[in-house]
Amino acid sequence: MNVPPVVPAPEWEAARQRLLVKEKAQTRAHDALAAERRRMPWMAVEKDYRFEGPDGPVRLLDLFEGRRQLIVYRFFFEPGVHGWPERACVGCSMMADQVGHLAHLNARGTTYARVSRAPQPDIRRLKREMGWDSPWYTLTDDFDADFGVDQWHGTNAFVRDGERVFRTYFVNHRGDEALGSTWSYLDLTAFGRQEEWEDSPEGYPRTRAYEWWRRHDEYDTGTDPWEGRLDEKVAATKAHARTSAGGAS
Repeated sequence: MNVPPVVPAPEWEAARQRLLVKEKAQTRAHDALAAERRRMPWMAVEKDYRFEGPDGPVRLLDLFEGRRQLIVYRFFFEPGVHGWPERACVGCSMMADQVGHLAHLNARGTTYARVSRAPQPDIRRLKREMGWDSPWYTLTDDFDADFGVDQWHGTNAFVRDGERVFRTYFVNHRGDEALGSTWSYLDLTAFGRQEEWEDSPEGYPRTRAYEWWRRHDEYDTGTDPWEGRLDEKVAATKAHARTSAGGAS
């Protein structure tokens, strides 16, 4: 192999500092992209999508588990996938292994779930064998085709306002492969990490960085960081739309 040169510590540190300048620029670009993502328009979900859950039929709204945001990963585990029925897609399985503890997402009012066409008994067995505990539902309609994940894996982000659900973002292909940490998922959502340093629209929920962090078994699961805030945001958005349309109701 044509490996890099071996150098003394001062020269090594100088090289690291030069690269650090570029790494910080990349971090700032990532933050700016996430800020732009938080300003993406929302798309209303008009169909009443249905799934089969561990306890029976559920709606897309139920996948939120009462929280304000939902991240849905399309996991290929079903007839036609290599290894079926004993095993799931290799890539999807690798991604499942790198998902962090969901308590941290939940603390930001965000639920993570997987969907596949495998029946629930097969999903339960695979979860047990692989040591996965994320919520996982069976597709029963056109949800996968309608949201761009019928032929390939992908991650969709949603937000709800009462009974209404909106699609806020979608990523697939190489955009999926780096996901797994709490931060990578929150950066895809409509409200982001919800920390004060972020560039977010006026009125978005934000708390001080670090102060909301807990060990995964120490969160107050009843805390809703959006308490009364999302309704105000949706109302303002609707008012702006009416004004832009010349005051039409």
